Amino acid sequence: MAFLSHIITWINILTNALGGILLFWVAFAPGWLSNTIISAVVAVLLLINYKYTSNQGALGRVRDNIKADMLAMKLFKDSILVTLQSVGGLFKGAFLVLFHSLRPILVMIVPISLLAAQLGLWYQARPLLPREETVVTMQLNDKVESSLFNFSIEPTDAIEVTAGPVQILSKHQICWKIKALESGYHNIIFKNGQEQIEKKLAIGGGFMRLSAERPGGHWADILVNPLEKPFGADSIVQSISINYPDRPSRTSGTDWWVIYLLVATFIFALLFKPFLKVRI
Repeated sequence: MAFLSHIITWINILTNALGGILLFWVAFAPGWLSNTIISAVVAVLLLINYKYTSNQGALGRVRDNIKADMLAMKLFKDSILVTLQSVGGLFKGAFLVLFHSLRPILVMIVPISLLAAQLGLWYQARPLLPREETVVTMQLNDKVESSLFNFSIEPTDAIEVTAGPVQILSKHQICWKIKALESGYHNIIFKNGQEQIEKKLAIGGGFMRLSAERPGGHWADILVNPLEKPFGADSIVQSISINYPDRPSRTSGTDWWVIYLLVATFIFALLFKPFLKVRI
């Protein structure tokens, strides 16, 4: 698992760079428009991948057999034997379609997961507005005594600490309430003696690429939160999270953006399939 975490960390360096170049325009477009355009592009890429990584000839034969079985059920609906044979053929056809789809799915599952993580940086939450307050939570390693550490947030022009630090000893957490002051991308600086730790912060309106959590060493957390360098498994600090507000939108808002992306991608795939001559 540690090896997988290191691999994903290095991959995130590349995807963060590509995401910054290819998705910068999301900040300037309406959310529904940007997610729709991305869905259309994803649909085309998925169709191209499916066309060249699947056995199109075999899929064509399977589809023809499925049509033949459906036609047989319609023409010989009074024959129980033909109906049972046709139903069996339909189940066999569905299994074969799934079988021939495995290779395209395996080819695209990693790129799609990385793309979803990058899109989540834009759509999953909105940045803090100036004068808006929120809670910052630092998760400490449960193998060390959290009461021994005295972390504090360095004062800056971007934020004001309005409450904390509050230690929750049972959860090995330290919490602060902060107020956003200055729009832009900033770093929250935590100090514990000579040790200094940073967490990215986004303040402003519209769409900004933001990281809600600087993750620990688990590979799944690193995949979902790709923007910041993860903490090591033996680090005193295991994660730092900012409670960003939800983004209210059915097309590009919190959690809804994923549903819209899936539905729109499916619709575009159906529309583009005849033009790209793809058998699915």
